[in-house]
Amino acid sequence: MQEVVIQTEFIKLQQVLKLAGLIGQGSDIKILIADGLVYVNGIQALERGKKIRPNDVIEVKGFGTIKVVSES
Repeated sequence: MQEVVIQTEFIKLQQVLKLAGLIGQGSDIKILIADGLVYVNGIQALERGKKIRPNDVIEVKGFGTIKVVSES
């Protein structure tokens, strides 16, 4: 499982996927969400701007899993 460290209270889903290197550009996430491949904490994601907070786990089926952690 890959970790992405954030310094803020939250980050948007598409930003996490870009930081983790799973997508190249923001528009790529539209396709992944439309295909039902993105899950946040086990629940299918429906919006690319969803707020992701520390300890959230994002799974992109066929690509990998990311845990968001807070910089402390």
